[in-house]
Amino acid sequence: MVGQFRRRVSRRARYEHRLEPREVRPRRRGIMLLPNLFTTAALFSGFVAIVQAMDHQFEYAAKAIFLAMILDGMDGRVARLTNTQSPFGEQYDSLSDMTSFGVAPALVVYEWCLNQLGRLGGAAAFLYCACAALRLARFNANIGVVDRRFFQGLPSPAAAALIAGFVWLTEDQHFAALRASGALPWVVLGLAIYAGLSMVSNVPFYSGKSFHLKRSVPFWFFIIVIIGLFLLASNPPVATFCLFCCYAGSGYGLFVYRWFGGDKKAVTSVTE
Repeated sequence: MVGQFRRRVSRRARYEHRLEPREVRPRRRGIMLLPNLFTTAALFSGFVAIVQAMDHQFEYAAKAIFLAMILDGMDGRVARLTNTQSPFGEQYDSLSDMTSFGVAPALVVYEWCLNQLGRLGGAAAFLYCACAALRLARFNANIGVVDRRFFQGLPSPAAAALIAGFVWLTEDQHFAALRASGALPWVVLGLAIYAGLSMVSNVPFYSGKSFHLKRSVPFWFFIIVIIGLFLLASNPPVATFCLFCCYAGSGYGLFVYRWFGGDKKAVTSVTE
């Protein structure tokens, strides 16, 4: 009798043990290395751009900045696809952006031609670098505050692409008349000031985060994509610089449109 009771108790214990939730093993954190590798590669590209500018290889320096921009766009998407977002990755990405899109473009254009203007050229390069730092700090503070569809101010990768695109275009096309006239440093001065101040402005720039590949698009959209690919393949420096010029001006067009439309608060500012 006692033996039967013990067998029943043991069977019940085994049955209840099966019903107990299994211990969830923590996810291996090694996969978090993947997005950070892309961030490190972007940081390395920014470092290469600085080194190439010191060696007066300005075309390679501009291309390295564009490579950093591509890698910077991939690390966040890889983190979301692999579900490996982390506060460390966000801070590391900001530091990488500061090097690749803040310090590197400023040093490249200073070594390229702004040094011909003396202190004024150095001040313009520093203005761009400081505005990039302020832009990234405000972006981190504004996460979850502003509209996800728009950036508040020109994104630092786009500002860097605007600067690097002009360097690449000039080195590829030479522009002998512009160089001979002595106007090149002044053009770059205005471009650096424009890019820097646009980064710290409240002008809305489309972020593209609301665009999904699964949704349907009009037929003319594919025509535009085909034309864009054709232009990019035929003359990459011209097509790239024109593309980012259009993007750098699109925010002001949207701002004017919203202003006259009655929405004067185009972008929500950070709350103190």
